[in-house]
Amino acid sequence: MADHDHPIIHMVGSIPLDDAEAVFRTLGSRIGGHVQRIPDGETGRRQRWISFINDQLKANPAFEVDTSIPPFQFTQYDGKVVYEIARLTFADGVDPAIVTFNTGYADDAIRNFATFDKLQADGIIPAGVKYQICMATPLAIAYNFMAPSVYEPFIEIYTAHLADEFKKIAAALPHNRISYQWDVCQEVLMWEGYYDQFPGYQDQIFSVLGRIGDMVPPDMDVGYHLCYGSPKDEHMILPRDMTNLVDIANGIVKAVSRPVQYIHMPVPKDRNDDDYFKPLTGLKLPAATALYLGLIHVGDAKASAGKLETAQNYAKISGVAAECGLGRGDPAKFEPILDDHLSVVG
Repeated sequence: MADHDHPIIHMVGSIPLDDAEAVFRTLGSRIGGHVQRIPDGETGRRQRWISFINDQLKANPAFEVDTSIPPFQFTQYDGKVVYEIARLTFADGVDPAIVTFNTGYADDAIRNFATFDKLQADGIIPAGVKYQICMATPLAIAYNFMAPSVYEPFIEIYTAHLADEFKKIAAALPHNRISYQWDVCQEVLMWEGYYDQFPGYQDQIFSVLGRIGDMVPPDMDVGYHLCYGSPKDEHMILPRDMTNLVDIANGIVKAVSRPVQYIHMPVPKDRNDDDYFKPLTGLKLPAATALYLGLIHVGDAKASAGKLETAQNYAKISGVAAECGLGRGDPAKFEPILDDHLSVVG
């Protein structure tokens, strides 16, 4: 368990390895004594996080490009355009209520748990470590790929799809060995004004994040990873400080009826100043909700440890992590960043 001096290691999600078994074996052997949860690494099509869902949407005849609005330019903090996204809308005459999706989240989770279970039985993954399932929120898909004019109906039907995926997972897997993580990126970007804000966007964000948190049965863990995006291993926005992250975290724990086990927040590599961390004093997490900070940066263990020391002046830090998943970064940096995690937790 984490304490002030020895926080746990949290792996956000994606890992640059070939498959779930390689992820489980590597994380179990390298950091298994320092974790409470291990993800399947989001390998294969999910390595691109939500891009595979956009591919599915574009291939679905229920949707078409909304030619009345220009493509959205997805840009990094430095102005570099990562890619352009043609926003989608419902095709003429399509009733949103009958549209279906095939994300495969449940199939992946159930299949990969079987591998996790075997490796845990063999002692490769320590007893008591939980299997972490990571999913993008409905708003991630809506804000990034859909025309604003259809946000509301799309969010409803996609949320219903994720609820169906949950039912399959909950029926097939042992609840006390499962942890769910909601990846909250586009909501953070919307909060920062990255997308065109609309009246009531904050209420919509908390409504949806509360609903999907309450989807998770109370005998499973649930956590939220807050993110500034990293499709090319660089942020979309460099935050001024942690104020917006604190506001979002406070809103999440208020919106979710069940306990939230953890909130993860990123820390940019070049920030180790009091001004960045001071807003943590406004964090209003319940005692049972742990705070994990994404302050581990490859090849920079000493500075990462300094970030932890500074942050501990303003909040209890129960876990350390990278800013985001590692699957889209340089695979050569994976083993070194594991070493950095281990160095920081001592």
